[in-house]
Amino acid sequence: MKSSLRRAAVAAATGLALLAAGCSSGGDSASGGKTELTVALWNYAKTPEFKALIDGFQAAHPDITVKPVDILADDYPKKVTTMLAGGDTTDVITMKNVIDYARYGTRGQLAPLTDEVGKLDQKSYIGLDAFNLSGQYYALPYRSDFWVLYYNKKLLKSDGADLSHLTWQQYAQLAKASTTGTGTGKVYGTYQHTWRSVVQAISAAQTGGDLLGGDYSFMTDQYNMSLDLEKSGATLPWATANTQKISYNTMFSTEKAAMLPMGTWYASSLVADKAAGKIAVDWGIAPMPQTSATGGITTFGSPTAFAVNKKAKNAAAAKEFVLWASGEKGASAVAKIGVAPAFRNAAILDSYFAVTGMPTDELTKKSFQPDKVVLEMPVNEKSSSVDTILTEEHQLIMTGGKSVADGIAEMGKRVKSEVQ
Repeated sequence: MKSSLRRAAVAAATGLALLAAGCSSGGDSASGGKTELTVALWNYAKTPEFKALIDGFQAAHPDITVKPVDILADDYPKKVTTMLAGGDTTDVITMKNVIDYARYGTRGQLAPLTDEVGKLDQKSYIGLDAFNLSGQYYALPYRSDFWVLYYNKKLLKSDGADLSHLTWQQYAQLAKASTTGTGTGKVYGTYQHTWRSVVQAISAAQTGGDLLGGDYSFMTDQYNMSLDLEKSGATLPWATANTQKISYNTMFSTEKAAMLPMGTWYASSLVADKAAGKIAVDWGIAPMPQTSATGGITTFGSPTAFAVNKKAKNAAAAKEFVLWASGEKGASAVAKIGVAPAFRNAAILDSYFAVTGMPTDELTKKSFQPDKVVLEMPVNEKSSSVDTILTEEHQLIMTGGKSVADGIAEMGKRVKSEVQ
């Protein structure tokens, strides 16, 4: 009797195992015989580029079904770090920033793509070099954003200023001249968001400063200008914006600011919201202001990429997705919705500016062709630790907790003692 019960139990367990295998969402074969590819990403419903890429890839690869692994944007870096450390088998991992990428790549958690990079027309990619880790590549960028200057055509009192090559001094003058009203009716000449990059990354890019080096004196002028804008009332105080969690989109799209330094990613949101009738702002784009009145246009930015998990269940399909999404076909898919792709040629740019609602004037087009784009944060195993220090000291400077000189000195002291 016991033997019969054991045989029955084994048969039942086997049947359940086969049923589970047939319903598995991550195996080589999903329902219908298709390969099911899992892709870790964030805020799927609010990030239209992901849907555009997934739909386009599935149309080109009918034998593969893509399943998004949707994670909250704020939780994404911590969640992915935990997933990879725990041996998770999600196939494709979206690299939200290069700091996290450097950590995953140096830990051996991503599959190498160096051979594939060697076969690409590398001149057609913006941001590809950011994923070079000592000659090895573990991710390919599908979009590459850099910072520009958004402006409200109605509110900006330009007085004939050459917006194609503003200096920071001219930018500050325009901000002060364009500030009007008081109280709830006040319109600021500009809005500088709370991120440290608004001051630090642009300083490094345009002066040749090293964000990992420990000497941060190159940030002095940019901090002084930013604090002077606050003192003059030409921008919302940093402490107010931080405490009240002010959105840069709110400030610009509701016409509370005449200018906004921000990344190219913002253009797609403006296009979509205006098409939906949510906003009415008449906006344009100019190049980022410069330290010098002469020379080319230098700005900073950061690419976004896809990588193959070293422990992916479907490594071949994952690699195919990464190559497709980062190449010309993926670039075409995202350009059509107003997202700046990493792969660019004349046809891709034409597609980008053909998006309904996208400004097509020469100044805007010039803004998308800067002479130099410097990585927002260098790719290094020390980048994450340095980023934390620079962020903490930035907050103290902008809230008045430390003077510019003392804050910059403390940055250097801490980086040298805690990181180097």
